[in-house]
Amino acid sequence: MVDLRVELAGIKLSNPTVLASGILGDNAALLRRAAKTGFGAVTTKSFTIEPREGYATPIIAEVKAGLLNAVGLANPGYKEIKDILPKARVNGVPIIVSLAGSKIDEFVEMAIYAEDWGADIVELNLSCPHVSMMGMDIGHDPAFVANLVGELTGVIETPVFIKIGLTDNYMEVVSRALDKGAAGITAINTVKAMAINIYAKTPVLSHRYGGLSGPAIHPIATRVIYDIYREFKPPIIGIGGVEAWEDAVEFLLAGATAIGIGTAVSKHGLTISKVVSDGIRTYLEREGFESVRDIIGYVHRK
Repeated sequence: MVDLRVELAGIKLSNPTVLASGILGDNAALLRRAAKTGFGAVTTKSFTIEPREGYATPIIAEVKAGLLNAVGLANPGYKEIKDILPKARVNGVPIIVSLAGSKIDEFVEMAIYAEDWGADIVELNLSCPHVSMMGMDIGHDPAFVANLVGELTGVIETPVFIKIGLTDNYMEVVSRALDKGAAGITAINTVKAMAINIYAKTPVLSHRYGGLSGPAIHPIATRVIYDIYREFKPPIIGIGGVEAWEDAVEFLLAGATAIGIGTAVSKHGLTISKVVSDGIRTYLEREGFESVRDIIGYVHRK
């Protein structure tokens, strides 16, 4: 029997599929359902210090090879973690809590709170491409990221992952974060993009810019995962355009330990996790591997 179990910084997953942040993530019942359906771990929506209503509609648009969204980090505020996590937990499935902020002390306050309420991993959203003074605006700064991670690893024991986006210096950001104690990397977030309605002659989204997700960014994510693993070999949650088991295997071969699934959930439902896991299992059996761990970073051995 092929073994699909993996570990992220000591946190055990029954299979490598992870519900990505932003998908069903501030609803305990839906997180619980995702865990029951077969995800190896689930990630909450990004929580902020204060509740955020987000941007006015339209906030989502279907585009070629993906989705464009500018939700604006809408969330009920980090204090809701205490109500969501206990109700969402089922069958020992790990819960990754995503946090977004603009100042180090905000992240520290939220991370301590998340740990107190049972977060298995704290994921720092340092790459949202459409919210001013959060996400990409701070995550591209290696010094800020290093200071942030250093502060967090000094006050919590929960593994800290940083979620990076597409910048010209992501390798430096990753290097500095790992040096300061980051337990792993989540790569990548959506890519800043735009769509224009040619008849209304105006941007489709109310915020104008949004984050592009889906198949269009899969080859980009594969390259980033490959680069990070080649240089540092940390635990990586690979995210970006995974819609089938083949996409997941590609990430694993490039160096991902786990596979984040987001946009595909909106298209195929929560059962996509089982489809992907079953496909990985069949692939491993056919290729003569006993464990999914045997193919993590395999292309680097060639």
